[in-house]
Amino acid sequence: MATIINGKELAQKIRMQLKEEVAKLKEQNIQPKLAVIMVGNDKASEVYVRNKSKACEEIGVGFEEFLLEENTTREALLNLIEKLNNREDIHGILLQSPIPKHLDIREAFNAISYKKDVDGFHPINVGKLAIGEECFISCTPAGVMKMLEEYHIEIEGKQAVVIGRSNIVGKPLVQCLLNKNATVTICHSKTKNIKEIAKGADILVAALGKAKFVTADMVKPGATVIDVGINRNEEGKLVGDVDFENVEPIATAITPVPGGVGPMTIAMLMTNVVKAAKCISTN
Repeated sequence: MATIINGKELAQKIRMQLKEEVAKLKEQNIQPKLAVIMVGNDKASEVYVRNKSKACEEIGVGFEEFLLEENTTREALLNLIEKLNNREDIHGILLQSPIPKHLDIREAFNAISYKKDVDGFHPINVGKLAIGEECFISCTPAGVMKMLEEYHIEIEGKQAVVIGRSNIVGKPLVQCLLNKNATVTICHSKTKNIKEIAKGADILVAALGKAKFVTADMVKPGATVIDVGINRNEEGKLVGDVDFENVEPIATAITPVPGGVGPMTIAMLMTNVVKAAKCISTN
């Protein structure tokens, strides 16, 4: 039986540690604070923002929400970001995606100060990650790395395969694994022989957004399998990118969905906000 990598439990442990850290920062008159910008009224985004607000409240981080209308102009969004960049009481800025199609999300992400970019999307943070410098790392890949570390899963010298090349998960995760001396292969929709490539992985990460895409015949016996996918099946039940029931008996360690990578994403966001508060306050 595989070890189940419990993201919910680990995320809770991280949040408790952060709560203590925030209490110490407050003694030094430093109040970490996150600003969240939401444009339009995407229902899923509303849930995510609520979860972020709850996490902030739990660990003692300040939270300020900026709700903009669906028809918000480019100028209005960029002006708000600029104001938040200049506000000394705000340490982290998060732009909730998706945003309305008439706005350029890349332009908006790039406008956020890289020192307050707690999502790790700014080109300066992406570049620093690529050359192995200290930076804010995108929260989901950071969560995956934390899980591997906490469960003592060896990375150095191992074959890692990442299925999915998004800017938010796949690409930064490749850099994280490379920085820990794994030999990394990235697969995507144009990759031929995905099954054979996946089967060679000691660490297999599925981050492509297709329910139960990774089947038992794609997994090497004894591999660690990390499932980043969140999909709903025909019954409306949450499932991952991995066929958990059939893969779990083959793997050494595996993340479930839900309760795996998901809770870690918000825990790492909170980690980045606290880190930003410490960096900004000491500079």
